[in-house]
Amino acid sequence: MALVDIIMPQMGESIAEGTLSKWLKKVGDEVKRDEPIFEISTDKVDAEIPAPNAGVLAEILVKEGETVAVQTIVARLETEKGAFSAAAAKTEEPAAQKESESEEPVAAAAASSGGPPPKTESKAPEPPVRHQNSAPTTAFPQNGNSFEERVRSKSSPLVRKMAAEHNLDLRGLQGSGISGRVTKKDILGFINGGVPDSARVSMHAPGGADVGHLPMPEPWPGDRVEAMSKMRGLISDHMVASRRTSAHVTSFMEIDLTRVARIRSRKRAEFEAATGEKLTYLPFIITSVVQGIKAFPIMNSSVAGKNVIYRRPINIGVAVALDWGLIVPVIKNAQDLSLSGITRALNDLAGRARAKKLSPEEVQDGTFTITNPGVFGSIMGTPIINQPQVAILGIGAIEKRPKILPGQDGEDTIAIRTCAYFSISFDHRIIDGAVADQFLAHVKKTIEEFPEAGV
Repeated sequence: MALVDIIMPQMGESIAEGTLSKWLKKVGDEVKRDEPIFEISTDKVDAEIPAPNAGVLAEILVKEGETVAVQTIVARLETEKGAFSAAAAKTEEPAAQKESESEEPVAAAAASSGGPPPKTESKAPEPPVRHQNSAPTTAFPQNGNSFEERVRSKSSPLVRKMAAEHNLDLRGLQGSGISGRVTKKDILGFINGGVPDSARVSMHAPGGADVGHLPMPEPWPGDRVEAMSKMRGLISDHMVASRRTSAHVTSFMEIDLTRVARIRSRKRAEFEAATGEKLTYLPFIITSVVQGIKAFPIMNSSVAGKNVIYRRPINIGVAVALDWGLIVPVIKNAQDLSLSGITRALNDLAGRARAKKLSPEEVQDGTFTITNPGVFGSIMGTPIINQPQVAILGIGAIEKRPKILPGQDGEDTIAIRTCAYFSISFDHRIIDGAVADQFLAHVKKTIEEFPEAGV
């Protein structure tokens, strides 16, 4: 009997776990290769995951609604026809009920470097456990009787990482797990306002407020209380983590898209007839951003401690709003694509994002992100950087405005122009304001002088 493991895929650079939201097949069903077999939900994407081989679904190990670490085996597929017995059709008790399986982190190093997701046996560097009034512990003694080893045995690497990020001392926490084990659920509960005094370690929010003492809001009579979806909860965590990680600064420029609007109007029918693709403003903007990144490579980098990683490929992530959250599919190697190639890739990714048809690779390895709140009428905004990137471009509403232009005779005239406010949020740790403004000015110039021959 040949069994093939089906694993929880990694759906983004910073994603360590996923929620199995729905099984599309049941035990005993025949499955074709690449046929969707289950749905997952993360902060990056809701997606259908295809079967790696053809065969019969022999065993389901993770129930619907459970959250497990990436690379966790969620099911097994029998690939030899006839080898699947009726006895195996009974669904086994999910192995994913073990706490450790739902709390193991994944090393982000491979994803950050553009490599494949790490294998289960690879070990990520574990964060130090912070102790009251002491420096962080960088290594644990191998003596099983040491205090550090006992703390380590009572918590998973993910729990220790979360504790370190929120300056919690595990010594002061009594967990709900076996033998007082501190679980991820416990940590989230402590973070949301229930941190005992014995576990507080200099927890301060911006402005000096003590996070541990902030009161939790209580529902009033008539209020409706709903739990966050898995995607919304993870988006929340990552947005807070990004603000805490990068020194955010945002600059704005008004960009005149009148020339692009005229080119688009003249070429639209011809372009759509030749390519079968709808031509919007966004491909013009993406093409101009790629040119700006080529001129200012620091905008396409990541911070690794005291080092700066300059990414060779220009992989443009484009935020796509969904009814249930936000997805950022990635146009890979945009520097090698023409306007029509970018249009085709953009339309394809956006359509499949809304249909939950994206593969894990299509939401990974972005190097620069563009978000377009202007489609909803927003004039301008200050988007949060998509870690581990260092910049994100925001596009405001594209609309006609009266502008004062110099006339040929030296007299100023008032003209109607198609304009939008563009914003660039950047990481001030490595990008100076002058560089960010020069980059945005380069994008502005490229858009305002866009060559008609390039369409």
